[in-house]
Amino acid sequence: MKAVSVVIPAYNAAATVATTLASLASEAEVIGEILLIDDASTDDTVAVALKAASQLSLPLRILPAECHDAGGARNVALTQALHPWVYLIDADDLHLPGGLRALLRQAESGPEADMIVGAYQRRVSGQDRQIKVPNGYQASCLANASAYVKGDIRSVAVGSVLASRRLIGETRFPVGLAYDEDTLFWARLMSKASLAMIPQPVMVYEVSPTRSDDRFTINPVRRFLEWRRELHTLTDCGIPMSSLKIREGLVALKIARVHYARGDLDTASRFLAVASAAPKRRSEAWRCLRYRLKLAVRRRLSSTQIELQSAL
Repeated sequence: MKAVSVVIPAYNAAATVATTLASLASEAEVIGEILLIDDASTDDTVAVALKAASQLSLPLRILPAECHDAGGARNVALTQALHPWVYLIDADDLHLPGGLRALLRQAESGPEADMIVGAYQRRVSGQDRQIKVPNGYQASCLANASAYVKGDIRSVAVGSVLASRRLIGETRFPVGLAYDEDTLFWARLMSKASLAMIPQPVMVYEVSPTRSDDRFTINPVRRFLEWRRELHTLTDCGIPMSSLKIREGLVALKIARVHYARGDLDTASRFLAVASAAPKRRSEAWRCLRYRLKLAVRRRLSSTQIELQSAL
């Protein structure tokens, strides 16, 4: 049965999109359409994708877009998806054989489930890392959404989830954010979803630490405020502000760590203050304290070096 609409946002993905499509070929019997959103690519993304889909006999449809934003590109496809289930994957990630069918089997075995979460394999700079297995989910929708926002549930990635089109409804990805738009989207779905899980890895999530960290270094204050404003809108689906404040602290600490590593101590200190003021678990409290000490040491060393240079 052709039950799934696959959504792939793509921008200048000519080097990877054929491999991503090839990874879906073993699932052809359940894929009704593949919606590839060409988000103003300036390379051969479309030509490469069309050639690969033709060779693989995959039902590819190209949706031209000018979003310049991964969330916005996904939204274009969500308005046009035709099949009962929606599966999202990025144009540089890999689907694992049998993953979609395993997700569908879980959906069929528990007909009330409308969001099925699978495990996934992280690959960092080309090196396979740990498999993230779903755990910690509860019966309550809001409990899951709240736990996910707080970081208590980490095993969700674009490419590891099958969601019903009925569940998605009018829910869309926030646009214009530099990071974390997928977290906000999944949180909204979780707040109303009946969840099911499978321990089987269904995809390989490619991670580039440099590219990931770069998002936090461009206009960091403005981008953080824009993200925080969108984060706070999750109160309208019942997620408590206390959980959102914890999320603020987690993201602020991540930004502080990136700037510390790159030598921007003033920005690191500014975001560390936000993280320190937020409610947090003991592990994050310890990280905040450790970075405060490291910042103090580096500032002191820098001051000593300046004094020595002046003396010479």
